[in-house]
Amino acid sequence: MVTLWAVLPGDIDDPAAPSGGNRYDRTVLSLLPDVHEIAVPGSWPTPSDATRATLGHALSEIPDMSDVLVDGLVGCGVPEALAPHATRLRLIMLVHLPLSDETGLSPGEADDLRERERRALHLATTVIATSSAAADRVAGMHGLAHVAIAPPGVEPAPLAEPDPAGRRLLCVAAVTPRKGQDLLVGALEEDLAGLDWTCTFAGALVRPVPHTDPRLHFAGPLGDGALAKAYGETDLLILPSRAETYGMVVTEALARGIPVLASDVGGVSEALGTAPDGTRPGLLVPPGDRTALAAALRSWLTGAALRDRLRTAAHARRDTLPGWDETARRLDTACRPA
Repeated sequence: MVTLWAVLPGDIDDPAAPSGGNRYDRTVLSLLPDVHEIAVPGSWPTPSDATRATLGHALSEIPDMSDVLVDGLVGCGVPEALAPHATRLRLIMLVHLPLSDETGLSPGEADDLRERERRALHLATTVIATSSAAADRVAGMHGLAHVAIAPPGVEPAPLAEPDPAGRRLLCVAAVTPRKGQDLLVGALEEDLAGLDWTCTFAGALVRPVPHTDPRLHFAGPLGDGALAKAYGETDLLILPSRAETYGMVVTEALARGIPVLASDVGGVSEALGTAPDGTRPGLLVPPGDRTALAAALRSWLTGAALRDRLRTAAHARRDTLPGWDETARRLDTACRPA
């Protein structure tokens, strides 16, 4: 078996910095044979000198003609570190989210990151994305003829026990402008203050959102056991992202029969999917639209028939979710030369 070298973010196993990308890398690589990992300090989205220097040195130590999977967080912003090795290594770039899609960048910063990523991806022999929507976007943005797809899987999980009123809300994501927690806080505090709800935010507090309502609880990053408990006590998962490649928390909720309210952006609709009868197990709203988010939440909190319909669909969708073994198979196929 030929060794697969994997260049990964240095914080991949840091419990204080959980992320969907890190969970994806760790889970899928654990299912592949003969993987040699190299940790490199990442810097999102702007590349750092440490990333550049460490990546260049790491690649120089890898034998010629090796297959090297490079996480986009590490490699997409530093094409100058990849270029000296592009002809002697088979570089495979895994793009979780295009660099220029990060929220809050100036036009100049976005243009620079987009150009850096374009150069990096054109040095690769293979580019992999984690959803069909992301693959289409990356291919179109950077003029690539083909982008392979390896969507995330999900672990089986026990069904959550619903509260009939549907009042227990959960948002699982690092607290950043891209994830849109500010929109959700505004909708709950200002538009839905008179309704009965509680909302827990699970994720690293990268940029905390000001709030005053005691029903809003920012729990910080949760370990596996605590996160499983939070899901088990949830009626509706909310993902109000402004940009999202896939949204692994969507399928994590569906695996527990929990409906989802999310922004219709990137691969989220792909992750949400439909039940076998075609019913969607959640609600999608335009990204960045607090009014639409509040209206959907009001419909959920005040509509028993809607809650029952979405719960039924979520339970049915649960049985059709892909496992991580399929992700590993697709990633391995893309990484190995024909």
